[in-house]
Amino acid sequence: MLTTALALLVAHLLADYPLQNSWVIANKKKPLAMAAHIAVVFLLTLIALRGEFWPAVTLAALHLGIDLIKVHLAPDTLWAYLGDQLAHFTTIAGVLWFWPALGALWPDATPLAQYVLTITAGLILCVPAGGPAIGLLMKDFSVQLPGSLPAAGKMIGLLERSLIFLLVLAGYPAGVGFLIAAKSILRFDKDPKASEYVIIGTLASFGWALLVSFATLSLVTYYGMDPTPS
Repeated sequence: MLTTALALLVAHLLADYPLQNSWVIANKKKPLAMAAHIAVVFLLTLIALRGEFWPAVTLAALHLGIDLIKVHLAPDTLWAYLGDQLAHFTTIAGVLWFWPALGALWPDATPLAQYVLTITAGLILCVPAGGPAIGLLMKDFSVQLPGSLPAAGKMIGLLERSLIFLLVLAGYPAGVGFLIAAKSILRFDKDPKASEYVIIGTLASFGWALLVSFATLSLVTYYGMDPTPS
């Protein structure tokens, strides 16, 4: 059951983040863009379920329903964003509960395979999934930083969350303190508003990354996933 759940989680996260391009995101209210996204969801889910057609159709249909609610009815807030992802995770759990035989789809899965799936899911949740969450949190505090490069803040956020994830998983969480210090020095600004904006965004980004990283590490430890092949 664990491997199937992880495979479905990775399929969902891949479809919602790395494989959902800017055109789809910008045109999600249009049928063509939504259809393209759901097609990717269905294909990845079908692969994760090793060709089990009806469970894959069910998950794709539920994904479509949740996305339609989010796009047309939900407010553009952090809580709506988190609720959307929680709803997707709940549908995965619901399908596995309704079709318990799906838990036996990967009998030959090794601890290494489970480790790779867990790290992949954790990395996507930590890095690309954290961007919209931090952006929605900071929406009401938005300021124009003087002299900033276009999209520099987004790139910095992606890099810092990636580094935090690697440091925690490698067993060096103390290195995060040096990362905070380095960013504080490099982004020092005499403008109080700009400084406060950077501090809030940094703490939020670091907090998200630490939460997801330690949750991933806890899952790996709890299930005894061995990253070295036997």
